[in-house]
Amino acid sequence: MPDTSHIPDRPTALITGASFGIGLEFARIFAREGYNLVLVARSGDKLRVLASELEKAHGARSLILPADLTELGAAAYVLDQTTRADIQVDALVNNAGFGQYGPFVENDLEECLRQIQLNVTTLTHLTRLYLPSMIQRAKSEHKIGRILNVASTAAFQPGPLMAVYFATKAYVLHFSEALANELSGTGVTVTCLCPGATATEFHKRAKATSMNLLKFGSMDARAVAEDGYRALMAGKPVVISGFKNWMLAQSVRFSPRRLVTAIARKTQEE
Repeated sequence: MPDTSHIPDRPTALITGASFGIGLEFARIFAREGYNLVLVARSGDKLRVLASELEKAHGARSLILPADLTELGAAAYVLDQTTRADIQVDALVNNAGFGQYGPFVENDLEECLRQIQLNVTTLTHLTRLYLPSMIQRAKSEHKIGRILNVASTAAFQPGPLMAVYFATKAYVLHFSEALANELSGTGVTVTCLCPGATATEFHKRAKATSMNLLKFGSMDARAVAEDGYRALMAGKPVVISGFKNWMLAQSVRFSPRRLVTAIARKTQEE
């Protein structure tokens, strides 16, 4: 297992959902750019393999935190572990999230509540826990703090057949935009990344591998993560990854809400 000791002269990025997909690519990008890492996901084995890869390739040191972020005390546990390790988090990447496919009335209730816990509550909790120290270091040490919240193009319209997921991502987008405004001038920036369909394990977990949306293709997870990283470093409040996804998100603004919802339903159907 790689040495998890912290190197003070390197900034640290904390990434949730780091074991696969966009989160894994974020870990690779931050390591490449000279960051140490705090890697959070349920699979400790996958995180250990990733940490070893990134230490060999970039000299990045990683604190590995196997944790189920759908649990109530997970965010506090993550803060406790980074505090014990004397790690100051310079970039917080709230990437972990999942969806559930099907009519809401037929969905498993506990799964719905876990979605809200992870996609909304844990993201909010982690942001609130790490934000004060980021602001303080920005004032006293002139270190820029950065927060990246991963939403989705789902945030721009209601999503029949994935009603809870779309609603949680709307929260992430609006929360991020409001927070970016509040933090103007503090030395801490907030960026919301809104990917469209991306080649990850997301749709498999959601049991939605046959929906019409996927017939139009998926973006590469690395390309999405690179878009997110560039926007984060530039301090942009919102970035929509991919031109087609940007066009889709913009078109929603000028269409009747009932039509938007009906079209969203068609793209979600199998």
